[in-house]
Amino acid sequence: MYFLALAADYDGTLAHDGVLAAETLAGLRRFQASGRRVILVTGRQIPDLKAALPDLSVFDHIVAENGALLYDPATGQERLLAPPPPAGFVERLRQLGVTPLSVGRCVVATWEPQEAKVLAAIRDHGLELRIAFNKGAVMVLPPGVSKASGLTEALAELRLSPKNVAGVGDAENDHAFLAMCGCAAAVSNALPPLKETVDIQLTQDHGAGVVELMARIEAEDARLAPLRKHGIAIGTDDAGQAAYLSPAAGHVLLVGPSGSGKSTLATTLTEQMLAQGLSFCVMDPEGDYYELQHAVCVGSAATAPNIHDALTLQQEAQVNLVVNSQALTLSERRRLFDQLITETAGLRETTGRPHWLVLDEAHEMVPAGGTPGRGDMPRGAPGAIFVTMVPESLDVAVLRTIETVLAFGSNPAQFLARFAEITGHALPPDLPHPPPGTLLLWQPKSGDRPIVVQPFPPHQPHHRHIGKYATGDVGAWHSFYFRDLTGRLNRPAHNLYDFIELGEQVDDTIWLHHLHAGDYARWFHDVIRDETLSAEASRIAQDERLSAQDSRRLIKRAIWRRYAAPCERVVATRP
Repeated sequence: MYFLALAADYDGTLAHDGVLAAETLAGLRRFQASGRRVILVTGRQIPDLKAALPDLSVFDHIVAENGALLYDPATGQERLLAPPPPAGFVERLRQLGVTPLSVGRCVVATWEPQEAKVLAAIRDHGLELRIAFNKGAVMVLPPGVSKASGLTEALAELRLSPKNVAGVGDAENDHAFLAMCGCAAAVSNALPPLKETVDIQLTQDHGAGVVELMARIEAEDARLAPLRKHGIAIGTDDAGQAAYLSPAAGHVLLVGPSGSGKSTLATTLTEQMLAQGLSFCVMDPEGDYYELQHAVCVGSAATAPNIHDALTLQQEAQVNLVVNSQALTLSERRRLFDQLITETAGLRETTGRPHWLVLDEAHEMVPAGGTPGRGDMPRGAPGAIFVTMVPESLDVAVLRTIETVLAFGSNPAQFLARFAEITGHALPPDLPHPPPGTLLLWQPKSGDRPIVVQPFPPHQPHHRHIGKYATGDVGAWHSFYFRDLTGRLNRPAHNLYDFIELGEQVDDTIWLHHLHAGDYARWFHDVIRDETLSAEASRIAQDERLSAQDSRRLIKRAIWRRYAAPCERVVATRP
């Protein structure tokens, strides 16, 4: 399920003239039986609501008094979200002849045209209160209190993401809470200004319209999610139109050769998720995402991540995650992936979060020819973006779940052809030839032809293979070799950490020889591919006043400044 709950107004939406029809009540029960929640969001006070509907068990939670009070029908517990109205203010309203007048735990309510007297009383007492209207009803509330603020608190108690909630209303005071919902609807009797702002205008009025919406949620689910709220913008097509990933599009294969832009696009996609209020979790085996903005990094090059603690943190603090698995062996990474998929599937089914998984170097976790069943994605798993170099490196079971292929490289059509051959999809003839810097987007189950997309660049730099350069192995051909002038010393540094360690061990003559010959700057530029680090090494080499000890210290500091993973200092890790 994608939409896990319905948030509905009462008067004018669920109820007609204060009465909830038997058909509407039965529809709410069916909706709950599907495993979804029903949240009432009303301006009414609880005693008044109980008088109209004695059995409130049809609601999993109630936001009452226009957002000022939460009520749990199962326990009868109330929680005030705002202070009660000042007694002097209420007395002043009575003195001014405001009638009818209803005083709740937090809200004070009357009807038009009493709003002028209400404003006078607010002014007379020098209070910071606001007035909300609801089809003739006038409600007085503390500042910042609305149906949206109340629904936010209710969803926090239920541990639900607003993006996975559909909302329905009819009047002025419904604007705010509908705007925060993942899908907003208006019954046919709703005010025209409200209808103009929602995603769905229902054909039926009052409770029948709500039943109509619930039926559509059960039938369409993620397909009901509007792109403007849930779509992840990839880039633009040849016509200049935005191309999106959507919740209904399923899993994604992001494929292409090394250095083609896969991880850079993955960074862009996380930024788009953040902009849409969608949560994500990145599996990062090489430390490439350690500086990803607006995400908490768990694990490091030296410390294994704790998935359970990390996902608990994500649910409670509503943060995005980067799971750094550098410290794990390959078999441990695969077990970590299994745990991640299992736990996120369960959380996704009950809370909506995380909405997306980004699995970099996915071939490490679900390799072709691996254990049978490993590539089977569990029911309810979040949308997953599998990042790899070639389709055939992944388990065929994973490839068969792919709904969207994003292919980079000088010949991306070859990746589409390999994918089609493995999965049995028919590849359209005469594929377009994308220019450099673009990609091919194909949704093989849609029947549409692949299109060329110019990907959006990220707003933040992507640190490509930082983890590999820091602690991995660049290979014998690309290692840095410390040599003395006689050729007797030939010690290879396979990564930056090796470089620091060996640089401390060689004598000053060898260290300075390589420094002034520009060897360090050249290796940083050509192998590590870090122009900034290379330029800094060149500046250090040009300063002849520096001793061997000082230059070592400065280069070591420059490396640590760029490659010491900050996630080593973050929470949710265990030795």
